[in-house]
Amino acid sequence: MSKKQELPEILAPRLFFQGRKFQFEVNKLKLPNGAQGEWECIRHPGGALAVPVTDDGELVLVRQYRFALKSRLLEFPAGTVEKGENPETTIKREIEEETGYTAKKWQNLGTFPLAPGYSDEYIYAFLAQDLEKLPNPPSQDDDEDIEVVLMTPSAFEKLALTSNEIDAKTITSYFLARHFLVS
Repeated sequence: MSKKQELPEILAPRLFFQGRKFQFEVNKLKLPNGAQGEWECIRHPGGALAVPVTDDGELVLVRQYRFALKSRLLEFPAGTVEKGENPETTIKREIEEETGYTAKKWQNLGTFPLAPGYSDEYIYAFLAQDLEKLPNPPSQDDDEDIEVVLMTPSAFEKLALTSNEIDAKTITSYFLARHFLVS
């Protein structure tokens, strides 16, 4: 194996912080070229996301406050995959809690790393169609302040190209779903 294909050796792994949804590690590594240094990493169980589309072709998004950015973002409904849970179960629960909709038709859109420079989190993306508004939707989590927003695909694309109101996982998932959508 050439030096470029060798993986760094972990010399001293260290859990720096254990949070409720993720862990933060600081690891001492030795690179194949012999250099050593410390690398930080967020360990995350992954997230599941739905691109919900109404029968009228509108996208169902949520606007919610994101503390790290100190602003509200438009996002597709998503949630952390709980221990022992599969992503399909996660997103079916989250779409109901966050939007008040349920979907009869699901399409797996794929999986992608969210921020591989500092996290091992993967997003499991799904297209949710044949939506039905729940008569008695479940309550949102206590730490959520969510507004449901309906938007046409063309309005979404314009906003994605002209603002920073939409997060990367939402834009990526939209483009994974785009060829399934009818304009």
